[in-house]
Amino acid sequence: MMSTLGIVQARMDSTRLSGKVLRRLSGRTVLDRVIRAAQASEVLDQLVVATTEEPLDDQIVAECERIGVPVYRGPVDDVLARFLGVLDEYESDVVLRFTADSPLLDPELIALAVKVFTAAPYVDYLSTSIHRTLPRGLDVEVVRTDVLRSIDKLATDYHRTHVTSYIYSHPEDYTVLGLTLQPDLSHLRLTLDTPEDWALIEAVIAHFGDQAVPVRTLTDWLAHRPELTALNAHVEQKALVQA
Repeated sequence: MMSTLGIVQARMDSTRLSGKVLRRLSGRTVLDRVIRAAQASEVLDQLVVATTEEPLDDQIVAECERIGVPVYRGPVDDVLARFLGVLDEYESDVVLRFTADSPLLDPELIALAVKVFTAAPYVDYLSTSIHRTLPRGLDVEVVRTDVLRSIDKLATDYHRTHVTSYIYSHPEDYTVLGLTLQPDLSHLRLTLDTPEDWALIEAVIAHFGDQAVPVRTLTDWLAHRPELTALNAHVEQKALVQA
């Protein structure tokens, strides 16, 4: 059996919506919702939040203590170093990467990604965003721990900020698998990065309440509410080299 470690990267500072990870939705913080969704997948042996050493992120440490999950603190911009620091403290064979700005994560989708990854022992890295068919904000990434460790000497610049981007940018060196689901729902934006994103997510939580919602249930509901999806349809995602 593979030992599976989930790592949630989180920080308070954000250029477009500062403090977003500790905003409250239906009585719980965004970070709390991400953690609960990851745990509800029932595929993780351990989950750790990786934040920064900045004083501002003391608030994230306090929230993790309240929730009851371990936290690791490392460099601000070198997110890969943060992940490797977690790997030095927690044993694992496989790592799942989560971002703290995804409060609508689907536990069933996380479980499916791990099931597919486990069934393909030759795969180094799996992601739902290699060829995106899911809404942005529901992404799942799975990578072998030894592969993640191996890129420390290879990844530079923005590849260290994005943790796994060196791997999927070099498919000639790694076995990369893209997980796609139909129908194509990639036009939907369900991540939290701007005030417009917040307005949409608030409306979703106001309807569904304090529970994780399966992607198909959520997108079927949104299909009948174009006024909601229009709220952030104009928001452009930052390019890989910018984010």
